[in-house]
Amino acid sequence: MIEYAQETLNQAKADAIPLLIRHYEEIALNKDIIEFNPDWDMYAKYEEAGLLKIFTAREDGILIGYFVVIATRHLHYKDHIFAYNDIIYIAPEHRKGFAGWRLIKYAEKKLKEQGATIMLINVKRHKPFDALLERLGFSHIESIFSKRLV
Repeated sequence: MIEYAQETLNQAKADAIPLLIRHYEEIALNKDIIEFNPDWDMYAKYEEAGLLKIFTAREDGILIGYFVVIATRHLHYKDHIFAYNDIIYIAPEHRKGFAGWRLIKYAEKKLKEQGATIMLINVKRHKPFDALLERLGFSHIESIFSKRLV
C-alpha cells in the first residue's frame, strides 16, 4: 500500500538521494556540464523560512516518489501564495497506477490547507505528463525556453 505524507527535509533526504539520482539520469539535460549536486544548505534555509514543502509517496516505507514545492507570496500578487514545483518524480515502476495522481492530489490538498492559492508544475518537453495534469484540472499556461550559454 502506498502512503502519502508531508515530510521534513531531514525525514526525506537520505531516502530521496537514490531516487534523485535516478531522476537526474532519466531527465536531466546538459549532463556534460551540469552535475547532480543538490544545494542541501539552501533547501534547509528554505525549510527554516517555511517555504519548502516536501510531499512523499512511500510503499511499505520505501520512498517511491516525491513532489517538492517552494510556496511563497508572489512578487506581483502579494495577497497570494504560489506553490512553485521544484521537483516531481515517481519511480518508473510505479507510474502505471495512480501513484502520481494521488501524490499531486495529496499535495494540492495540503497546500490549500496551508494557504496556497495557485500550484504550478513544470513539465519537461522530452518527458511530458501533460495528460495527467489536464485530468487533474491544470491548464497549460506558459512555456519556458532554455539556451545553453557555455
